[in-house]
Amino acid sequence: MKTKTIALPQLNQIRPTVESTAIKIMEETGELAAAIARFKGYGGIQIDTRDRRELAKDCARELLDVAQTAITMMFVLEEQYGIDVETVVSEHVEKLISKGYLGL
Repeated sequence: MKTKTIALPQLNQIRPTVESTAIKIMEETGELAAAIARFKGYGGIQIDTRDRRELAKDCARELLDVAQTAITMMFVLEEQYGIDVETVVSEHVEKLISKGYLGL
């Protein structure tokens, strides 16, 4: 099993709620979809003529915005509802293994 750890910080200049973070996830997901559409020409959008690597990097940046917002949601759930994030992550990995997505 190949793994790569990407650690994202807990943001300390905002006071998100579950609701505001869910809305932000949707907003960031829309921006990711738009970046992919420009990269691949989906949804009637013309392919951006910039360098393909730069367009891929735009997609990666938008994906990180989605990931950061999802991580923020995990911190909110941990702080407001006492969710043990490490346990939830372990359960998630076990689910991936049981579905055959990870071979150990």
